[in-house]
Amino acid sequence: MSEKGKSQALKKKPDIMERILNAVETFGNKLPDPVTLFMFLCIIVLILSWIFSNMGVSVVHPLTKETVPAVNLLTKEGLQTIVKNIVNNFQGFPPLGLVLVVMIGAGVAEKSGLMESAMKNSVAKVSPRLVTMVILFMGMLANAAGDAGFVVLPPLAATVFLATGRHPLVGMFAAFAGVAGGFCANLIVNMSDVLAASFTIPAAQLVDASYQGTPAMNYYFIITSTVLLVGMGLFVTEKIVEPRFKKYSGSTETAEKVELNDKERKALKWSGISAVILIGIVIALSVGEGAFFKDPETNSVLPYKSPLMQGIVPLITVLFLVPGYIYGKITGSIKNDKEAIAMMGKSMSDMGPYIVLAFAASQFLYFFNSSNLGIIISVKGANFLKDIGATGPGLLIGFILISSLINIFVGSASAKWAIMAPIFVPMFMILEYDPALTQVAYRIGDSITNPISPFFPYFPILLAFAKRYDKDAGLGTMIANMIPYSVAFFIFWSVLLLIFIIFDLPLGPGAGIHYVLP
Repeated sequence: MSEKGKSQALKKKPDIMERILNAVETFGNKLPDPVTLFMFLCIIVLILSWIFSNMGVSVVHPLTKETVPAVNLLTKEGLQTIVKNIVNNFQGFPPLGLVLVVMIGAGVAEKSGLMESAMKNSVAKVSPRLVTMVILFMGMLANAAGDAGFVVLPPLAATVFLATGRHPLVGMFAAFAGVAGGFCANLIVNMSDVLAASFTIPAAQLVDASYQGTPAMNYYFIITSTVLLVGMGLFVTEKIVEPRFKKYSGSTETAEKVELNDKERKALKWSGISAVILIGIVIALSVGEGAFFKDPETNSVLPYKSPLMQGIVPLITVLFLVPGYIYGKITGSIKNDKEAIAMMGKSMSDMGPYIVLAFAASQFLYFFNSSNLGIIISVKGANFLKDIGATGPGLLIGFILISSLINIFVGSASAKWAIMAPIFVPMFMILEYDPALTQVAYRIGDSITNPISPFFPYFPILLAFAKRYDKDAGLGTMIANMIPYSVAFFIFWSVLLLIFIIFDLPLGPGAGIHYVLP
């Protein structure tokens, strides 16, 4: 065989890493769509309810001390109840209304161009010495911007790196690490907080009906994460990832437009001023005796019953809507109220797949709760963990690992948490862990493997961007350079969570580490 033939033969033979990645891809492609998965789970719950009911399976409720038996849903009465409640299950599904309300404002902010311009302006003005840090920071804030963070920031970061003489793929990978791997970090309460809490709260109420929580239950932790995680990402980018790349010698024709025009800068300025004014109004209405946003009983804005906590979702909507509308009016992307309403409608149409998912998830949760399988699995699971001594902080780290592994194959955060929350939130409550702690452990796991999952919705988009600068870039290139971020973020977040647990620090307003059932 000629040397050329040998070379071609060697190229055709996949290495170990490629074989592993191919196996992962094959397995993932065989998984059903999350909607189909929920339908399968509904059937499984029906069958299990029949089996466990006939076996006489039951547990003693840890709060009421009453015996809770498995309920057979495959009876005439059970099936009649299911049919009658299908619509009510969907209408009463907590995440549905919360997410759609937030999207009314977020949709205008995104589709008017505000989110994209804000990211471009922040990155374009930064000193070359600080560019990596700012890109990572903007990535973590960008999870509040919907699709814009994943679609706009990576190619923008590549352009900035290229302009400063650095390899564009390094900037692209750093941006993706920030927006995908740092998905649990931010400085503001946003849609991901709302979505997570909307599953956590009903799950906690399976054990304690009086439990009350808010979308801000992880706020202190995610703020701390944002500030410190940037440093970890900076270390990984400049000490591990960037040294793997030689000086870029390719074409610069793929560079994106970074600079804003005068109209965009003016619009960004006034939208920013409007945001500051809105925040100032909220602060003013939260200060002083008997303030508008304070709970009348405790004279505080932190309790669940305070108008601030109860109204945090519409407040987030307004905080997106007003600046987005102002930006659109100044730039001309919004000429009148009809166009603004059309943007809201478009954002709702973009949520179509989520609405279908919500319908399927709402039926599964109804089946799961009505059969009492949720409380039965939680109590028996908690007792098992107590018996084997697995009740310490290591249990939470293990839960992070489980969540991160599932996340590789099931990209939808809401789909995973809809399945996991009714089991793990009550289980850990029985072990005296606050639902906010279980939620944040899940969210960490749900974030750290985003950058290395081929099934993460934005992973193929990043791969397409990468090929613009390196035509040979493939799945292996992406995962090999994102693994250091995933590992580093896992270590960092695990240590940070252990610090919060050891020192019993609050995770958010009214949310701590431990929870004692009444």
